Formats: sequence, structure tokens, C-alpha cells
Amino acid sequence: MTKKKNGSVKITNPIKTTKKRVRDYLKRRPHRSFRFTRRRDYTRSLKLPKYWAFTFYVHKTLWANKKIFLSLAIFYAVMTLLLAGIASQDTFNSLSDTLNSTGSEVLVGVWGKIGGAGLLMVSAMTGGMSSGLSDVQQIYAGLITLLTWLTSVWLLRNILAGHKVKLRDGIYGAGSPIVSTFLVALILLVQLLPLALAIIGFGAASISGLLSNGVEAMLFWIAAGLLASLSIYLVTGTLFALVIITLPGMYPMQAIKASGDLVIGRRIRILLRLVWMALIELIAWALIMIPLILLDNWLSAVWPVIGSVPVTPVVLLLLSALTIVWTSSYIYLLYRKVVADDAEPA
Repeated sequence: MTKKKNGSVKITNPIKTTKKRVRDYLKRRPHRSFRFTRRRDYTRSLKLPKYWAFTFYVHKTLWANKKIFLSLAIFYAVMTLLLAGIASQDTFNSLSDTLNSTGSEVLVGVWGKIGGAGLLMVSAMTGGMSSGLSDVQQIYAGLITLLTWLTSVWLLRNILAGHKVKLRDGIYGAGSPIVSTFLVALILLVQLLPLALAIIGFGAASISGLLSNGVEAMLFWIAAGLLASLSIYLVTGTLFALVIITLPGMYPMQAIKASGDLVIGRRIRILLRLVWMALIELIAWALIMIPLILLDNWLSAVWPVIGSVPVTPVVLLLLSALTIVWTSSYIYLLYRKVVADDAEPA
């Protein structure tokens, strides 16, 4: 039942409305479950620069506006330091000592030290050095991350439109859709639950020895692979919704629907671009963090007082800030390239 402008009331048939929504959905999504789709029916154009060319394009865009984006990364780092704190230097020293004592027979030589530093870097990237954060600090960290994402998208949208902007304008103007963005991010986290179940199952299977049995291990890996594939499939179709939701007047479910329509027939190619982005970031982290950890461990062994100076946590915070700005910029520019190819769903 809807109300017209003249005050009269129009009775709507819910069955007809539902059928119309189903027809519209099937028109937008031509694929059918458990039904073979011919190649001519699912081929959809997507003209994107090559991997390195697009990476340089993102770098060139950010470098041309390096002052404002570096300021944004510093703002993120300062806000995180004030509200959520940084990784613990004591935790880093404890992990380093534990690794040196338990892995002394395996991590020998130059490559062994590099491998140990790599393990410490992975632990830092996965939050192993920030396990002491309270619930309030974790909420603050999540809100600051969302604000940095929104500010990056707002700044890039206006810069590419030819507007002169300041960081202050982005911080003040980008926060309006933070509630709807939070809801989309929450849906994204729900879509990651199958992957989380696969990871939890792997830990349980490793402890119980299930992976050493042939048939049981095969069944486990099939189930884990299906769960991980489901999460990857869902997240790839929802990720652009974090950009679409920043458009004026956009609602969360509208953004998710538009994002899903956008990746139809392009999901694998978009996923490969996202994997490439993660690989570039991993290489950058390794080139910066591994030498830093090796240097920090060596200086701490020569001058023990150096071990109390939080050099690694500070660099970790700054690198995390730059990574968030880079990730949001990469995804937004990729979104613009996908939108530029306005081919019909396939």
C-alpha cells in the first residue's frame, strides 16, 4: 500500500511485487544454478590496463597528490595511537626470543634469520603483536579504519573530478555514510564466516591428527576448499559495495545489489586483480619489515637498551596506515575502471 501525492492510497499486490522483483533479478543475473551456460552467454567485456600498468597508474595518482594522502596516513596513525594504541614492544621482544630459542636448530644461517624475521612480520600483520587491545580499542580501530577508507574514496572522487580539495574537507565531508558503510562491512564479515570455519577446522584437524589420515584428510580439504571458495565468491561480489555505498542517497542493500550486478561475468578477473594487490602489498611489507626486524634484533643484541625502544611497532603503525590508503585507492580506481566498461550483464 502506497500513498500518492494527491492523498489517495494505492493498494499494491504483494504477489505481483514479488514476481516483478524475481523477474528483474533473473534479468540481471542470467546464470542459473546447476545449469550449463554457453560461453557466448557469459562472456562480458572488461577492458583494464595490465597488472603492472594499473599498479603504476594507482601509484602515479597517489604520488601526484602525495601531500594530501601522506597527511591522511599520518592522521590515521596519530588517531590510532591516541585511541587504540600501538603494538607492544614487549610482545615483539617475547615473540623474537621465543622464535630464537625454539627455532635455533631450524632457523640457522642467513636464510634462517630472514625466515624468522618473515614469521615475525606475518605475526605482526595478523595482529599477533596487538592481542592486548581491549574491546573499546578494537572498536576505535575499526571506526578509524572505516573513516580512512571513506576519506580516501571521497578525496579520489573529487580529485579525479577536477576539484581542489584539502584533507580537512575530506575528513569532514566523507563521514556521512559511515553507518551504512559499517553495515556493508558487517555483511562482508558475515560472508567471511565460511572461511573462518575452514581455518578453525584446520586448526582442530591439525591437533587431532585428522590430516594424517588419507580419506579423512581428503574429505576435510574438499569441505575446507568449498567453504573458502564460498567466502571468496561472496566477498568479491560485495567488495565494490564499500565504494558504491559512498554515493549520495545509497542504501546498504542497494549497494550490495549494484556491486553484485557489476561483477557478473567478471568475478575471476576482478579477483585476480585483488590478489595482485595483496601480493604487491605483501612484497612491500617484506622489503621494509624484514630488514627492520633483523636490524632491530641485531641492535638489541649489541645494545640491550635498544630493545625497549618501540621502533618496530611505530614503523608497523605507519606501514599499516599507508597500506589502508593504498588498498582503498586501488579498489576505488579499479571500481572506476570496471564501471567505465558498461557492458550488459553476462
